[in-house]
Amino acid sequence: MFQLSQARVPRRLRFIDSHTAGEPTRIVLDGFPLLPGTTLAEQRRALTRDFDAWRSLINNEPRGNNVLVSALLVPPCVPDCAAGVIFFNNVGPLNMCGHGTIGLITTLAYLGQIEPGEHLIDTPVGVVSATLHGDGRVSVQNVPAYRHRQDVTVQVPGIGEVRGDVAWGGNWFFLTDAGTQDLNIANVEALTDSAWRIRQALVAAGVTGADGAEIDHIELLGQVDGVSRNFVLCPGKAYDRSPCGTGTSAKMACLAADGQLAPGQPWVQQSVIGTEFEGHYRWQDGAVHPTITGQAFITAEGTLIVQPGDPFAWGIRADVVDR
Repeated sequence: MFQLSQARVPRRLRFIDSHTAGEPTRIVLDGFPLLPGTTLAEQRRALTRDFDAWRSLINNEPRGNNVLVSALLVPPCVPDCAAGVIFFNNVGPLNMCGHGTIGLITTLAYLGQIEPGEHLIDTPVGVVSATLHGDGRVSVQNVPAYRHRQDVTVQVPGIGEVRGDVAWGGNWFFLTDAGTQDLNIANVEALTDSAWRIRQALVAAGVTGADGAEIDHIELLGQVDGVSRNFVLCPGKAYDRSPCGTGTSAKMACLAADGQLAPGQPWVQQSVIGTEFEGHYRWQDGAVHPTITGQAFITAEGTLIVQPGDPFAWGIRADVVDR
């Protein structure tokens, strides 16, 4: 692998930033090494195996932050797709990202590469369809979602018994009631502590998604003024400022399994900061196919620069700082 520390000229990666319902997305347009693989899933594995330092360069300080979700724009491996994308955050690649797909479509429109209408996007977990509306909103037809396990009980140190569902919405979620905790931005520290304890308890108890997959998203749920609100803790211990597209998909899958949400029935999901996604689903081949609608806004465009000799070329992280 090419080492930035060996470069004699500055390394440059061009990007565009946006936010979707408050959650940031950075689209990397060029400057990233070509990933080997004939599918996006293979390329995602290659990124994890051989190019993880490049992910850290983009996402971690001093060029990024713990909240940021980035998306590497790549040529699609599936015909008729407008683009291919691999999402990642401060700790590693993601399977899928709803808010990031909305940010991607908004970015492609900003670049003049797409017009309003339906567009197919190749991702590591399959092809998703996204519709750019004339008013700037984007509807993402996500991968099929489902509830994997119902009423799972774990003992959480400092909290006690916690019961919830394990569901797939493009990422693996543990969904549980927030109880008496206030789902608002003023209570983020306490919510983060609770969600992180729950995630650790799931690992200790051996609770996983299908085929032993790690449950890396925790979703605490409640209502504010009669509207569903969530707090979603992401894999890197940062909370989602948006209502989380994959988390909303997982929630609708659970509602559908309980007979509490009919196909086509609108669902409004609020985030912990009060922003909203609209959702609904359709039955197809015995599965829940969710659609999430939201809007993104461009916030910045520019170039990440790594000068020769930069001790934090790969980002600030323990395995670099401690060397």
